[in-house]
Formats: sequence, C-alpha cells, structure tokens
Amino acid sequence: MRVVTSRAELDAALGGRRKVERVSLVPTMGALHEGHEALLTAAGQASEVVVASIFVNPLQFGPGEDLAAYPRTLAADLERCAANGVEVVFAPDVGTVYPGGEPQVSVDPGPLAAELEGASRPGHFRGVLTVVVKLLGLVRPDLAAFGTKDYQQLTLVRRCVNDLCLPVRILGVETVRAVDGLALSSRNRYLSDSERRAAVALSRALASGRRIGAAGREAVLAAATAVLRATPEVHLDYLELRGLDLGAAPATGEARLLVAARVGSTRLIDNTAVVLGSEDETTKRMVT
Repeated sequence: MRVVTSRAELDAALGGRRKVERVSLVPTMGALHEGHEALLTAAGQASEVVVASIFVNPLQFGPGEDLAAYPRTLAADLERCAANGVEVVFAPDVGTVYPGGEPQVSVDPGPLAAELEGASRPGHFRGVLTVVVKLLGLVRPDLAAFGTKDYQQLTLVRRCVNDLCLPVRILGVETVRAVDGLALSSRNRYLSDSERRAAVALSRALASGRRIGAAGREAVLAAATAVLRATPEVHLDYLELRGLDLGAAPATGEARLLVAARVGSTRLIDNTAVVLGSEDETTKRMVT
C-alpha cells in the first residue's frame, strides 16, 4: 500500500494503471470504522485498484460545527486500509486540495441541498460536492463508493455526476449497524454510555416505520414518531418520508424514511428503505 500526500505522488502511484485496470475511489474523512471497511470491500469487488482518500474537508463544516474536534486517527486508518486491500491512500493537507485557499469556483448542489440536512447546515453540500468533484478529478476513478447512511449526500453526488456528465459510476453501499441497530458513525464516539443507549431509538423508529409500510405514509410516520417520543433524550430535528430521489413520497412503492436528531451534544442521522402500499402489493414486490 502506498500513502501519498501530493498530486504528483498520486499520479505516480497510479501511473499507467488507469489504462489497464479499473480504479475505484472511497472518499473518507478518516476516523474509519466497519462502515468504511464495507465501502472498501465493495470497491475492491468492483475494481482492481482501490484508492482511499483521507481528508477532513473544511468546506463542509459550518460555523460552530466540529471541524477542530473532528477525530483524526491517521495511523489507525492506515492499518484499516491496509487490512482491506487498499492500494493507494491519498492523504493530502488543505493546501494540496485547495492550493489557492477557498476556491472561487464551487459546485452549486441545487435546491435539494437546502432541505433535510441542508436546512440546518447551510453550505454543507456545496462543500461536499466541491471536494468530491475535486477528488474525482484528481483520482479519475471508474467508480466511487458512498454509504447509504448519508442518503442525501449519496443522492446529491449521483445527481451531480449525472448533471455534469462525469465519467464515473457511483456505487451505494448499505449502512453497517452495530448489534443493537445503531448505524455506525465516526460521531458515535462522542456519545456517553447513556446517550449511546438512547441513540438506538433512531434505528428502532426507522424499523418500526419500515415494518408498517403496507399501511401507508401516515401510518409509517406515526409508528416512527411514537418510538422517538418514548425516548426523551432524543431531540428530533426531522423525521421525513421521501421518494427515492428525495422528492415527495409516492402513495405506493419504494420510499425512504429519514431521521436526524441530537442526543446530548451529538447530532446523528439515519434512514431506511420503506415499501409503501397494500399488503398484497408489498407481498408481491417481496416475492418478485
């Protein structure tokens, strides 16, 4: 495994391999866990060369967010990368990614970026898409892997790649969960033991809504809301049922149930797939 920090080193590490082998990119901000390992595994199954980037992107942090406190665990991250078949780790500093300071040209993420996560984190997705496009340009991969836990991010990355005609396939990888159902996240380490126990309400709420999908949209939201209300330590930001493209949820068919909440001082997000419709329709979809 080669660890590179500059653009020139990245080009040298990949050399002519882009011409003869499929290259995949797994963009991360470090503090890697089993969820990231699932991304690396999926990328390795789809390509011959896996590149992992480790870069804490300042553009996606707003005022008062945890940029300075965000965990930086490079040595442990490199061990995980090596154990999961990564060929190249790109670990640049801010000056390498943004050599002229904050870029004058950035990626406008469109109206969806002002909803859900974007409603409480203005500018977040502009920063995300800007760095993603820069990393795609630097690595020039055939595919890039992102987790479905950050479903809005995945949706916006796919839209960006499609709208800008970027020659890369976006691979969505399912959320990895702890035994109790909590979605794995680098921010889970901020939770105290009692907060960690309370945070499981998010995944339980989603599961409750998913199970009742056949009963329709209102029933899904009511079931999930009841679970969250029973856990006063969870301070809800939003609970929404949307279509797969994060537009309005359909009356029947596939949808996405999304939640964001604070537990203590830690903000957590999660989501799940839901199939809406009658029990006969749902059973038919499960069979086919």
